[in-house]
Amino acid sequence: MTTLPTESDKEKFDRLFPYVREYQELASKFNIKDIFQDNGGKYLQLLMLLGLSTDGAREGNDAIDAQGNEYEIKTVNLDLQHQFTTHHHMNPRIIAKYRKVDWYFAAFKGIELQVIYRLKPADMEHYYSKWEKKWHDKGGVDENNPKISLTYVMEHGDIVWLPANVKAFVKPKLVKDPNRPVRKRARTLD
Repeated sequence: MTTLPTESDKEKFDRLFPYVREYQELASKFNIKDIFQDNGGKYLQLLMLLGLSTDGAREGNDAIDAQGNEYEIKTVNLDLQHQFTTHHHMNPRIIAKYRKVDWYFAAFKGIELQVIYRLKPADMEHYYSKWEKKWHDKGGVDENNPKISLTYVMEHGDIVWLPANVKAFVKPKLVKDPNRPVRKRARTLD
């Protein structure tokens, strides 16, 4: 029996990379400049599924529909955590911008999309009020990346997308990676 030579990791990479380039070309049509930065590849999928577009700018809301409505989009990798990050400098100006738009929350397991929820501004007011109060209580200091829990999104949002043949989203148990340190490692001096 003859066995075929196995493909090395480098050979596999070389074979697959033209498809990565093609993926980036598609993303570029949606003003996503790098599928590997800032969840670009995931955003491409979401924009296409939701019928949205983006101008590719880092300022303002994340996406817009054909009627000119803007949206904020957040993603989470369920293999890593069960909460969505928000903004590095949360303050009343950002909150005022957020209060004007609906939010889409997309949960992935790795790169596989599991569910998309939509929340209206009124559904988010719990967080807006809390963030605003905290900002004022701290004397006008911006909050760094406050989180929105997946549980809250599930309780207050509407599911707008599930994979084919899936009838409901069930939040998976978060499994801690034994190779990922729980605490910061002590710095070693060489």
